[in-house]
Amino acid sequence: MTTVAAYAAPAAKAPLERTTIERRPVGPNDVLIEIKYAGICHSDIHQAREGWGEAIFPMVPGHEIAGVITEVGSAVTRFQVGDRAGVGCFVDSCGTCEACLSGQNQFCQDGVSTYNAIGRDGKPAYGGYSTHIVVDADHTLRIPDSIPLDVAAPLLCAGITLYSPLKRWQAGPGKKVAILGLGGLGHMGVKIAHALGAEVTVLSQTLRKKDDGLKLGADHYYATSDEDTFKQLAGSLDLIVSTVSAPLDLGAYLSLLKTGGAFVNVGAPEEPNSLNMFGLIGGNKILAGSMIGSIAETQEMLDFCAEHGLGAEIELIRADQINEAYERVLASDVRYRFVIDTATI
Repeated sequence: MTTVAAYAAPAAKAPLERTTIERRPVGPNDVLIEIKYAGICHSDIHQAREGWGEAIFPMVPGHEIAGVITEVGSAVTRFQVGDRAGVGCFVDSCGTCEACLSGQNQFCQDGVSTYNAIGRDGKPAYGGYSTHIVVDADHTLRIPDSIPLDVAAPLLCAGITLYSPLKRWQAGPGKKVAILGLGGLGHMGVKIAHALGAEVTVLSQTLRKKDDGLKLGADHYYATSDEDTFKQLAGSLDLIVSTVSAPLDLGAYLSLLKTGGAFVNVGAPEEPNSLNMFGLIGGNKILAGSMIGSIAETQEMLDFCAEHGLGAEIELIRADQINEAYERVLASDVRYRFVIDTATI
């Protein structure tokens, strides 16, 4: 076991504080990653504050991890010391269940999340707000050389969370795609949808970030607080990807879709949502959800971002600013992803 520095929430809703944790020894199929940068995802806050239910404490959040491999196990052939590597939202899967065999190991029945989970060794899994992590090589991503590690870190969650539904629902030339919410997830959705060739609209509460949205690649920008928006866009969109972590008037947004259009939710509100089913029935519309992507699709996303020169828009912070950053995320006061410089832990 190796003792490393980390920032952890000692209990639900408690401020995160500096501590030490134990990392397992590097096994035959493991790699040891010296973490350089870790993104702060809104889901870190949901879990550290038990917004999604009972959690495991002490908790070291962080599933947007970018760093450099400093040790490889004896059976590892895909990586070598010095490689740039990333870790996303899960660190283990069984390889034998239906989800794994179908290439969707993010839905493994026996999978292990990067944190707030119990590993196969029966010990808590600790995330990326730390200096080092030991990960199974098959669940480790290769970060292309052309993407700086600091802007690459958020791609491991925010990037794949938007890339997966945009690919699945065939965002591309001739498709009118809307990204609902221009935050940590949404800004990557705009970049990726634009790179895929779609006509991109941002739907945001106000026009406060309009200039940013257009610079990121949006063709249009509308305020959802303006009732005229729903009149102007009625029946015009092929796809809406919602990144909002709050209950929505789903009927109003479904009315913006063309016949057969899809509303795909990647945000995870803590409260339930309701829907009048006639909003779906009229127009054969689709209400769907999406959650990250497989290891293979995440690597595809990283390679796509490298090809198109994409990375997250970030604000780099010290580790002692994590608690302040959490409050700023809740206040929507970040453009567009906080990233921790783990050298400051």
